[in-house]
Amino acid sequence: MEVPVSDKSFSCDVCGSTFSRKPNLTRHMQIHTDSGKKPFSCEVCQFAFSQKSNLKIHMRVHTGERPFSCTECSASFSTKGTLQTHLRIHSGEKPFACNECGTAFPHQSGLTYHMRMHAGLKPFSCEKCEYASASKSNLIGHMRTHTGVKPFACDQCGTAFADKSDLKCHKRIHSGERPFSCGTCGTTFSHGSHLKTHMRIHTGEKPFSCEECGYRFSRNSHLKSHRRIHTREKQFTCELCPAAFARKSHLKSHLQKHTEDNAISDAPKGKSFFCEVCGSIFARKSDLTFHLKKHKRERPFSCNLCQSSFSEKSTLAAHVRLHSSYKPFSCDTCASVFSNESGLKRHVRRMHADK
Repeated sequence: MEVPVSDKSFSCDVCGSTFSRKPNLTRHMQIHTDSGKKPFSCEVCQFAFSQKSNLKIHMRVHTGERPFSCTECSASFSTKGTLQTHLRIHSGEKPFACNECGTAFPHQSGLTYHMRMHAGLKPFSCEKCEYASASKSNLIGHMRTHTGVKPFACDQCGTAFADKSDLKCHKRIHSGERPFSCGTCGTTFSHGSHLKTHMRIHTGEKPFSCEECGYRFSRNSHLKSHRRIHTREKQFTCELCPAAFARKSHLKSHLQKHTEDNAISDAPKGKSFFCEVCGSIFARKSDLTFHLKKHKRERPFSCNLCQSSFSEKSTLAAHVRLHSSYKPFSCDTCASVFSNESGLKRHVRRMHADK
């Protein structure tokens, strides 16, 4: 890919930022000098700026003002530069390419940050701890862990966040937006990191390795759970008896037994939940709930790929996996994967119960 010549010929020797005019670079250099003056302070969070215009832009974080709107979608932004960068999403323009690996970016800052990853540079250091980052914005977000400032609040529920990107992801809970789509099976996600983890199902990548036995896993959480086999750690304890478990799901199943034991005492042994329609008895309340929907003939969850419909959303989710190779349930002991939890449980009982 041919990289167009940038019109920003003035470059900062400290962080790599580039500018089209030398006076802009001179003002920027004040950020890196101990003698740099920042007379314009925010009255809300105490951040200080060398220029009044920067303070004015910063205040939009607190006021929520977003005067620059995208003509292609409903997005709006607090700065004109951010809008211009956003527009490249619609145009697909990525004019800044890495000379090392060819990765291209829609804006210079993305390339600058990327190049530091190749060089191993982390020029932005925290004054209160050992944290260091290749990105100034990451450092600013980190500093809020020390100050406790959470300037980004959700206008739907009021939940506040220290980082703007966390708020953006949170808002997808309310909108239902899932902008990250798997090109192999079509599954969509609200977070890019979730898609990245999902793709390992198709690629077979397992970057997390156990130091004790060499087993590899696609998720770090699976590795952490697996390690308890070696340490015999049981961090999930029952509040009703001395039992303890290595997995939260095992504790949940155990607590269900307490619920059953405390149910109607005159019911047949092991079956405590009655259907008022037909008199059927069930050992678990969840089984009774599922059974009652059959009486009501409720099957509101339909498959978009075939004519099947289901009374439970979880059953539909398991069914949809039959149309794809998506197998999110991974065995902590071996490399086997399954499309549903029941398949995983059967596998564990048959293959690893006696080990």
